[in-house]
Amino acid sequence: KDVQKEREPHVYLSKEEVKEKIQSYNSSVTDKLKMTLNSDGIYTGFIKVQMELCRPITVQSSQSQGRCAPSNNEAAFYLPDGCMNTLHISSTNTVREVIEALLKKFFVADNPAKFALYKRCHKEDQVYTCKLSDREHPLYLRLVAGPRTEMLSFVLREHETGEVMWEAFSIPELQNFLRILDKEENDQLQTLKNRYAAYRGKLEEALRGVLKPG
Repeated sequence: KDVQKEREPHVYLSKEEVKEKIQSYNSSVTDKLKMTLNSDGIYTGFIKVQMELCRPITVQSSQSQGRCAPSNNEAAFYLPDGCMNTLHISSTNTVREVIEALLKKFFVADNPAKFALYKRCHKEDQVYTCKLSDREHPLYLRLVAGPRTEMLSFVLREHETGEVMWEAFSIPELQNFLRILDKEENDQLQTLKNRYAAYRGKLEEALRGVLKPG
C-alpha cells in the first residue's frame, strides 16, 4: 500500500540522547552493522536499500567512468527484482546524497533525478510505503526506528509514471530501452507461436487418428 502521509517531524536530539539511542540500537543489532558516534556529534552507520526498479538501468564500465559523452562501454539491462544493497553513511547524508552514492557504487550512469527513495514500515498489521523528500536523513530514520528491517526498510524506485523526468534520459538510453522492448516483444511473440504450433500439431495428430480408415 503506497501512501503519501504527513511527513514525520524531525526531532532534534541532544548529543546525550543520540548517545543513548545509539547504545540501545547497537545492543539490538544482530548483523554486526552497528552505529558509531563521533566526537563532533555526527554518527555513522549502515542502511540496507532494496532495489525495486521496473525500467532498465544504464551501467557504465569502470574504464569509462568520469566521461561526459556517451560511451560504447555502457549497457542497459533490467536489475533483478529484490536486489539488496548496503551503504555506509553518516547522519548528515540526505536522501539525494544516498541515491547518488548508491548509483555510483554500482556504476549506474542514469541521472539520479530519475529515482526516489521510499521508506516502508509496518503499522497496525499493514505495510505503508512513503516517498522521502530529498532533504530527509535516512540514518536518523534508521536510528529512531531501530535495526529491525521489518519495522522500517528503504526502497529505491523510479519516480511514478506521472513524475518521470523524460528530459533526464539521454538519447542512447532511450534507444537502449526501445531495443530491450523490441527484444521482449519478439521473445513473447515467439513463445506464443511455439505454443500454438504445439497445439496445432496435437490437433492434427488427433484428427489423423479419427479419420484413419478401419
